[in-house]
Amino acid sequence: MEEEKKITEEVKKSIEEIVADEEEKLEAMKAEQEGARAVTEKNPHGLIRSTVTATPNPELAEGEGMADYKDELEASFRQIHVGDVLTGRVIDVDETGVLMDLSYYAPGRIPVEEMSADPHFDILSAVKIGDEFQGTVIKRDDGKGNIVLSRKQADDELSWDKLKKMMEEKTVVEGKITEVVKAGAILYVEGIRGFIPASKLALEYVEDTKEYLNRYVRVQVIGVEEDTKRLVLSAKELLQEQAIEEKNKKISRLVPGNIVEGTVETLKDYGAFVDIGDGISGLLHISQISEQRVKNIRAVLKEGQKVKAVITKVDNGKVSLSMKALIEQIATERAEEEPQEYSDNQAASTSLGDLLKGLKL
Repeated sequence: MEEEKKITEEVKKSIEEIVADEEEKLEAMKAEQEGARAVTEKNPHGLIRSTVTATPNPELAEGEGMADYKDELEASFRQIHVGDVLTGRVIDVDETGVLMDLSYYAPGRIPVEEMSADPHFDILSAVKIGDEFQGTVIKRDDGKGNIVLSRKQADDELSWDKLKKMMEEKTVVEGKITEVVKAGAILYVEGIRGFIPASKLALEYVEDTKEYLNRYVRVQVIGVEEDTKRLVLSAKELLQEQAIEEKNKKISRLVPGNIVEGTVETLKDYGAFVDIGDGISGLLHISQISEQRVKNIRAVLKEGQKVKAVITKVDNGKVSLSMKALIEQIATERAEEEPQEYSDNQAASTSLGDLLKGLKL
């Protein structure tokens, strides 16, 4: 009896081991079929989070696997904290703010007051569905399952490096002046308040900046001080480049040989600069004033004096003039029209006044 009892217990034990082994295998198969396992972890903030990691779905197309969902898997494990800067895509926008897809289990929400530091910012005209931009996490849950972000704060954190690069590359920015003060005007660039000094608003110093309010201008970044949060802009350099370009176009249309009339602007020891109109000045070299040698230019010309001259050269934005060439040209024309004979004892002389008398342009 004892021997039979011992055999019975051994058989029972073997059966229990087999059953336990089969149950373990069954549980493993069941877990694989269900395609998920729960992982519970505690983050540094003391909050409990459960994350589900998907296993390959037998219904997926042939060739698909875990690698095809790497980004989604990483996003599901990612932890988001206050202060993180996230990039998202706008999926909805209204007067109260924007809703963003963050590639995360929860969407992001940016209230309208956190969109821009510009007091004149219009969310409905400035933002559209599909736009992508960055925002700083200011709250992990607004009570409705949304992560609250601030684009304004992200701009403040990220824009300074971009502004420095814009200054180095002399990037041209066009924007609307939203505020004016006596010393200049205010223009927001990359969400940062920029200041345009009155001396940099135009080619000349602007006494009354009020006329620039709500005007669109093209500017460049000329000063970036991140520590003091100062951004300085200028429109003057761009206006100077534009003026030079327009002036060169006008100069290129001038034809050497044409006679022009102008006003002496400035006298130098080597010649005079003559305003010939349309914002163009030409150089009348001292050697080109008269056939006779001029030692002191101020003895024959004065500032404000009207003169006539021939354009002798147009090169690289510079215009050369000659009164001497004009005298020679007039003398030649008169000689061809009215040939004169002179006796050996008769001196022939023609004054500058006589040559220019009756000249028609």
